[in-house]
Amino acid sequence: MTQHSLISIPNNVPIGDEVSVTEGALPHRGCVPSVIRLSRIVLYLTLLLLPLQVSAMQILIPMDDTQTNHLKAYGVCYAILEKGGSAEWLLNYRGGSFLTDYSDDVVAMCRIRNVRFESLADAAVNNILGEISRNDVNMEQIKLEKAPKIAVYAPKTYKPWDDAVMLVLTYAEIKYTVVYDEEILNGDLKDYDWLHVHHEDFTGQFGKFYALYKNAPWYRNQVTEFNALAQKMGYSKVSHLKLAVAKTMKKFVEDGGFMFAMCSATDSYDIALAAEGVDICQPMFDGDPIDPDCQGKLDFSKTFAFQNFKLELNPNVYEYSDIDATTTRNVQKSNDVFTLFDFSAKWDPVPTMLCQNHEAVIDGFMGQTTAYRKEVLKPSVLIMGENKAANEARYIHGEYGKGTWTWYAGHDPADYQHFVGDPPTDLELHPNSPGFRLILNNVLFPAAKKKKMKT
Repeated sequence: MTQHSLISIPNNVPIGDEVSVTEGALPHRGCVPSVIRLSRIVLYLTLLLLPLQVSAMQILIPMDDTQTNHLKAYGVCYAILEKGGSAEWLLNYRGGSFLTDYSDDVVAMCRIRNVRFESLADAAVNNILGEISRNDVNMEQIKLEKAPKIAVYAPKTYKPWDDAVMLVLTYAEIKYTVVYDEEILNGDLKDYDWLHVHHEDFTGQFGKFYALYKNAPWYRNQVTEFNALAQKMGYSKVSHLKLAVAKTMKKFVEDGGFMFAMCSATDSYDIALAAEGVDICQPMFDGDPIDPDCQGKLDFSKTFAFQNFKLELNPNVYEYSDIDATTTRNVQKSNDVFTLFDFSAKWDPVPTMLCQNHEAVIDGFMGQTTAYRKEVLKPSVLIMGENKAANEARYIHGEYGKGTWTWYAGHDPADYQHFVGDPPTDLELHPNSPGFRLILNNVLFPAAKKKKMKT
């Protein structure tokens, strides 16, 4: 309810007469102090504006179980930033909610995209922010200022449903640009803030699909296309091309970029870096024998996440190394879950942002790389999601130079075991997927205003 009785105006003051307002006193005729002189009409105009000031509103986009579409909510927040607005990410408040200034455009966008929102007066907002600022609660307020420019590393022939990140970016209506080897090596990464790497094979072994699909038309075409691209770019082997791409991405991170990868792009990336200058490809992949001492020549100092791993050199085994636990884990679908770590929002805002969710226990999902054996993780790696009983990590993070990288094991958070040729996932059936939320946390993470780290 608006209030009009904050200041009383005497009825006997003619329009145009000067009145004065002193602290603690009502205005009256005949008193002309030197504090403030206002005419009756100016006072009336001020009073007319008071209801607007009292009822100023902001929009809260809750991200707890009340949200109707978590995934598109990220898209709404991204669109606000893209249009020059800003938002607050309320870490650990109702699942990591978003707060922004009220506008008809934001309201319309939320309604069109079926995103639940709440209109709050300033007093309610102040109560929320006051609660978040308390030292005894694990919450924090992070300002989001600029929409990151997003690049997705994938072959140009790929469709959005071929990759979980492309799929959810498209569904959330977040813009991205597809880049591949030519763009990477031509220096295009300088134009982007965030890079996603789809389920790529950086080792030059064509995904280790040889045993199952060596006679499949799609596989044979892919081998031909990759070899032709390597020759075009001046490399004698696909493995040499992919290594050059991997090193360029590493420099992107070193210079302050944000890199996110899933499935086989994570372990094959580190394997390629460790095997620089070493032939780990069997003849059916690159036309010549492997280095017989390739295992002993790996340089683990060049990798982001993994060390002391053992290569899988059998071309008929659908695996790169013992980093991945897909074939060795004793986990059934019924108990295949991983738990997100609960970080301190005020002391560790970065991993807290990356773990925002309305659920702490996430259903697992398989991929060529399903989970990381903890034995091969570097001590510097931050585990953000794990299956403790199986001694495996599913969601990890680290820093390199001025930037960061995040690895997320598995192929599709809404499809437990995705096979080549399976129909695409329909995210209209999974608008509140906590597994896909982790991807979108990483998308918005670069938009956060930098705060001095406390740890």
